[in-house]
Amino acid sequence: MGMHGHLTFLLLSLCAPGTFVRATVLPDLPCVVSLSEDTVPGTRVAEVTVSCSNSSSSPNVTLHSIEPEHPFNSIAISSDPTDVTTFWAEVTLRAGAELDARRVNQYTLILRAACPGEDEVEERLFVRVTAGHVLHCDTLFASPETDVVQVLADVAPRTPLYVVLPQPLGGLTTFLLDIEVMDRHGHNCSRALRVEVLPSRRPRVTFPEPHRAVTVTEGIGPWKVVTQVHARGDNVRYAILAPVAPVLFAIDEVTGEIRSTRRLPASRAHLLIRAYNALHPDDHATATVNVTVQGTDRLAPRCVPAIFVSQVPETMSPGSTLVTLRCTGSTSADGCLHYALEGPPSSLSHFCMEGPQLKVNTTLDYDSEAMAALGFQFTATIVVTVGGQPRQSTRVPVLVTVTPVNEFRPACPSSATFTVPETAAFGSVVGRVAGTDRDYPQDSLEYSLEGSPGPAQPFSIDRHTGEIRVVGALHSQQHKSYRLVVRLTDTHHDLDPRKRQSRLCDVSVRLQAVPDQLPECTPEVQELRITAGSPGSRQPVTRLLCHGGPDSAPLTYTIVGGNEDGRFRMEGNTLVYLPSARAEPQPSVLLVEVWGGSGGRRRSSLVALVVQVTPRSTPVPASTTTQRTTLQKEPLVVLQTEAVWHPPAWFVAVLTISGVLLLATLGRMARSLLCSKRAPGKLFLAKSSWGVVEHGRDKEEQGHPHASSPGQLDGHAQDPRTGRDYLFSSVTGARRWI
Repeated sequence: MGMHGHLTFLLLSLCAPGTFVRATVLPDLPCVVSLSEDTVPGTRVAEVTVSCSNSSSSPNVTLHSIEPEHPFNSIAISSDPTDVTTFWAEVTLRAGAELDARRVNQYTLILRAACPGEDEVEERLFVRVTAGHVLHCDTLFASPETDVVQVLADVAPRTPLYVVLPQPLGGLTTFLLDIEVMDRHGHNCSRALRVEVLPSRRPRVTFPEPHRAVTVTEGIGPWKVVTQVHARGDNVRYAILAPVAPVLFAIDEVTGEIRSTRRLPASRAHLLIRAYNALHPDDHATATVNVTVQGTDRLAPRCVPAIFVSQVPETMSPGSTLVTLRCTGSTSADGCLHYALEGPPSSLSHFCMEGPQLKVNTTLDYDSEAMAALGFQFTATIVVTVGGQPRQSTRVPVLVTVTPVNEFRPACPSSATFTVPETAAFGSVVGRVAGTDRDYPQDSLEYSLEGSPGPAQPFSIDRHTGEIRVVGALHSQQHKSYRLVVRLTDTHHDLDPRKRQSRLCDVSVRLQAVPDQLPECTPEVQELRITAGSPGSRQPVTRLLCHGGPDSAPLTYTIVGGNEDGRFRMEGNTLVYLPSARAEPQPSVLLVEVWGGSGGRRRSSLVALVVQVTPRSTPVPASTTTQRTTLQKEPLVVLQTEAVWHPPAWFVAVLTISGVLLLATLGRMARSLLCSKRAPGKLFLAKSSWGVVEHGRDKEEQGHPHASSPGQLDGHAQDPRTGRDYLFSSVTGARRWI
């Protein structure tokens, strides 16, 4: 509860009921009246005061009940001889009324009173019915003299014939039963049975305190607990025997609590209380309770201030005075004022009274969990009592709020060294700086970096949590580690924001080098055959299977060679062919560069793709004399895949260089032979093994399957007569048509 909530509570306490008395038509109501079920008809149940503002005529008072059948007469009105504006409304028990506490134990009566020229007022009167002490039988006999019970002649032995259920006995100790049995023929026999009731061994009902004196203050009530009586025994119930009227008190028949039924005037009452066993009412005991209601003729002390609300710093030293009350009481000789402090134990341990002065008793430590559990507030009440009889007192509510004082500077963590890989992505968490402060709350700190983020400091820090994150590129070759200066600033540790304290902490971030890793593709060399589609279409050829390094950066694919006519393009990792109106049956050797990594650490690998595009077949034009239809046949592509060895990139490079040197050496020797047999062709040096066996349609190649290898077919040329491309071996001279 905050300061506002406590202040509201204290103000409501001062304005509690009883400070101002409001005039009412029925000042004695509501109230509770106890009535024994043995009460004779015509007995006065209650007498209620009716106050009117004028005395022109008597008021009109009517009686209503929530219960449909109530045993009460109509209201009888009588005037007060001492006051012409006061009348008495009397409630009595009507003739022939029978009260039964087991059936109805409380009646709720509604009294409506209206004085001439005034509004009608409605109040309630509660009448409690308590158990009586008269012997009752549950069922009356069938006749005034006897009760006849008929049974069969063959009734089994020990069968119950009749049950008598008396109410609690009040001195009856003997039953005389005359039992007569008659058969169907008129023969009868009789027996006399005498039943004696022996005394019970149960504990007797007794009052450990048969006499009691109670003193209360005038104006208490209604329905306030005055005192409580207690008796020993079994099934104990309580009842007030005297006085019957006026009914100022009621007793709870189970708990023995005695309550006021109305606001008590200054008087004395002698109550005779009976405690009895509910099952055996003859077992009972009585006690007397003397109630003295003291008048309040003397004035209570008046104090300034009437409410004390204050804020004190936690550094206030013990013995300091918070407030000095200025109170005035009676001017008589016994009018000495006494001061006492009441409240929770925590308040009594931190504050004390020295005369009219409220002082600090011990240190007010704001920086503790115990103080936080109290909400940093203490509530208490200063009771100022004036001597004399009766003793009068005034209560001064106190609310003290302890405010924080920034006493300590923030402290740096014991270890502030973090390690992060140089490939950490943007926004990655490096670590958390956990500063502390001895002021409460300990985690109320703000974090900031000295200097702005940049190449020299590619980090940022969260203002509230102290988390350090990556916001720039990291280069382990340029920086092995970074030194950061973090400023810790405390917050909410003092009411004055100008008294905030801070501390600089050194934080070291080490970079963990990550070895370079090129993108890897499987396989690195592919030979593919496709049939050209319709012009303007998009024809997927293959999808490259590549993966990058541990940073899982996305890979990019670019055609860097062999796509001079622009018939191919890369869409992600998919090679797409764009058919044109003119498709030439010659292979296209494409080089695709695969890039991975990020920033300045990008790495790439090459993939070789040999794509043989077969033109679409065209339908034969129809003759003018004979109508023929030529069905367009879909090209049948037969691929045969053989398991081959794909050497690594470095092996391919070494082999390529060796082949170039070998060809340069043998070139001059083979020039004359090549020039004499065929025209010179365009030489293509393969960068990898083809690893594919093709079944051609030429008769000279049928029956001669062979597997290609880097040492066999290493050249590419074109026949000048037919225009067909073929592969040849510079060593053996073998050729294979494409």
